[in-house]
Parts: sequence; structure tokens; C-alpha cells
Amino acid sequence: MPIRIPNELPAVKTLTGENIFVMTETRAMTQDIRPLRILLLNLMPTKIATETQLSRLLSNTPLQVELELICPQDHIPKNTPQEHMLAFYRHFADVRDRNFDGMVITGAPVERLPFEDVEYWPELCEIMEWSKSHVHSTFHICWGAQAGLYYHYGIQKYPLEQKLFGVFPHVVERRSNMLFRGSDDVFMVPHSRHTTVRREDVEQVPGLKILATSPEAGIYALSTESGRQIFITGHSEYDALTLEQEYLRDKNQGKPIAPPKNYYPNDDDTQPPRVTWRSCANLLYSNWLNYFVYQTTPFDINEIQGAGRA
Repeated sequence: MPIRIPNELPAVKTLTGENIFVMTETRAMTQDIRPLRILLLNLMPTKIATETQLSRLLSNTPLQVELELICPQDHIPKNTPQEHMLAFYRHFADVRDRNFDGMVITGAPVERLPFEDVEYWPELCEIMEWSKSHVHSTFHICWGAQAGLYYHYGIQKYPLEQKLFGVFPHVVERRSNMLFRGSDDVFMVPHSRHTTVRREDVEQVPGLKILATSPEAGIYALSTESGRQIFITGHSEYDALTLEQEYLRDKNQGKPIAPPKNYYPNDDDTQPPRVTWRSCANLLYSNWLNYFVYQTTPFDINEIQGAGRA
């Protein structure tokens, strides 16, 4: 089934060119079906790229998804045209009285700052608190996952000696959890971050379950028992060239940066990178939408406010 996104969003052209079934608002209005309402809080600087990446993954299920985009009220993005923001983005105040089947909170390039020093931290805290009563399942990515773990459970982030940068092998630790149903014994995930969370801190929180880890990248996936809050420390949504763009950006700026690990054949950055995580990414988002959103969300979306948070 298709993903429903605004008619003129740049992702429409990109995804249609990839033979992904995109349903514009005009056509969706003629169908008598309740789509899953997914809210995307996009904190990434490359907003158009992130919209497209997540739309691609959210569309790869039999479920109809209606995607709505929001961004922080007082933060003006530097890498996205203002006309794009005005055309396609709303603010939290515009949606706070509504309920959503799911929400995605993206990463953000602010991980070296203390959480409280991030300019939109108070608003993000308000949104995360609101999500407990207005969103059935919230999917946090990278810095968004660290922010959620800190806000909800007091789990700190710690600086790494050097940037974790590349594509790393992971294993599932909790096979009984449906988020990784059908996963390979070893699967690959891109990471690009300067901070991490520690296993011993997570294990002190009874309500959190570690689902998947990496020997080199550490904890990758955590969840509450019911999956109403999911935390993913990597970037499964990345395109083939996202890591390369980050690498070349830093390299051209004269920053000390090594090629992303396990990305270029033989770590030779003169060769085209290999995508080794695409199938795992599609499975991750498909399982989230199916088992943690569609299968358990109330048919009457207004009943979300009365549901528990376990």
C-alpha cells in the first residue's frame, strides 16, 4: 500500500522514480480507509533528504500511511529553503490537540552539547511528554534516541574517543521481540555519532529491554516492554551516499576524518560504496509499523489518550 504525503513534497518525484507507490493527498481523499497517522519530528539539517529516506521506508508495507511533518518552533534551518519549510512543515502547537498512531523523532547534529544547551530542548521535552498520551508508538533515532532515554529515564550520553563512523555488524539479543522478526543472525547498520549510551546504565532501568547490539557500535535498539517507546542509536534510514557526503564534507573542511568503516570496498574511498543495510532497514520499519503500530493501535485514534505507557 502507499504512503500518503503532500502533493508537491520533493519525495514524491524521487520515490515515484523508484517505483514506490506514493499516494498524493488528492487521491487519498477518495478512499474509504483509515490510514496510519505518523508524525515526523524532523531535527536533521538535511530535511528534504531525511523526509525522502523515511518516506521510502515507511511506504514499504501493505499499510496506508499518512505522514505529517513538524519541526521546532524557533529553530530556523540553514540547509533547507524557507519556502519548503513554510509549504510542508507545521509546528507542535498545530498538532498538540491531535492523536497519532506513530511518531518518528530523528537525530540532530547537536550531540556534543549538553541536552539542556540545545536551543529547542524545552520544546522537545514538551513533545516527548505529550507523546506519552497522544502517540501510540514513538520511534527515536540516533540523537533523538539519546534525548528520549535521557528525558524519560535519566540515562546519560558519553563522549566517544573518536567518532563512530561507518557500517557495523549487529546481532539480535532478544529474539522474542517482534521488532527484529525475520532478521538475519548478523545485520549491518550505519552509524555516525560522537557519543554513546552505556549498557550498565540501561540495565538499571527495569522498564527497558535491550533488543540488538554491536561489538563495536554498542547498544543499537532498545524498547519498552510493549514497544510504545523504541530507541534506535544508528541510521538504518541512510541512503547509499549519505555517509560519503558526510565524509567528503568533513574531509574538504580539513577535519580529521577517516573513511567510514566497512563502507567502501577494501576501505578504498576511490571505489563506489556498497549498501549492505537496505534489507535490514526495510525490515525494521516494516516490523515497527505492523507489530507496534497497526496491530495494537486503537481503531478509534482518540482512544490513545486512555492507553497505558508500559
